[in-house]
Amino acid sequence: MTLPPLPERGGAYRWFYADAHAGEYTVVCIFMIGAVFSPRATVAAARGVPPLAHCAVNCAIYRGGRRLAWVFTEHAGARVDGDVLRIGRSTFAYAADGSVRIAITERTAPFGAPVRVDLTLVPEAPPAPAVALHPIGAHAWHALIPRARAALALPTHGVTAEGVGYHDVNHGAHPLGAALPGWRWTRAHARSRTEIHYRLPTPAADIVVHERDGDVRLERCTLADEPLRRSRWGLEVPERLAVAECDPGPLRMLESSPFYARLEADGAGVHALGEVADFRRFARPWIRWMAHFRLRVERVA
Repeated sequence: MTLPPLPERGGAYRWFYADAHAGEYTVVCIFMIGAVFSPRATVAAARGVPPLAHCAVNCAIYRGGRRLAWVFTEHAGARVDGDVLRIGRSTFAYAADGSVRIAITERTAPFGAPVRVDLTLVPEAPPAPAVALHPIGAHAWHALIPRARAALALPTHGVTAEGVGYHDVNHGAHPLGAALPGWRWTRAHARSRTEIHYRLPTPAADIVVHERDGDVRLERCTLADEPLRRSRWGLEVPERLAVAECDPGPLRMLESSPFYARLEADGAGVHALGEVADFRRFARPWIRWMAHFRLRVERVA
């Protein structure tokens, strides 16, 4: 795998996502070119400012469903050295053996406590095909590593652990919410298989990725309705994170906001992670104002 070209047009974006579940710990890492959840970057994108002017590193660390650290730092720039993406003091790299190596050196938002994360993902399955999430190609998704062996180190928390991981890339040529209003996504790792469900608003077809013993299939279909409930912010979220025969049982809410929720369930040999995003809500000025309190801004690239 190699780093794709970084976006240059105002309103475009690309982010590199990875998660890992190791022992009691779950970690989510996102490197963003065009910080799509930053109010400052959203205003700049509308003015045609190139996405490289607003990059970000986002990282969340959870233990047993409780958040231990939250990082969202916006940086004025990024650079690429071969197959290494650098944002601030953090790096996202594709290694020659196909693995992904992430090293995050950051501070929490908003209080600035130091955070170190070192994560290596070694693929156990080939990539799924890249797929457009919207008929006009406003957003594309590519599950590059549906399943991986994960080696996790959290030096600031005195933790080393091994487990299972996942990596995908998202990108688009237009601001999020301009054509694609949102989605519901679930990734479930069982002992010998991984299932991913991407539920999309009509007229787009839903996406299912099946991985079993290293074999990967992707299909477009219409998934059956799933039971939903409303979060305390009124956002519709699933009652469970069951996909196919993978049912980990009761879920936990890891993150809850007016426009985004992250959920987790872990049981019966299955670990599931899910998210709900509603970008129409993020367009509301008061919600963007609230987002300021979840990020830090580094003035030096």
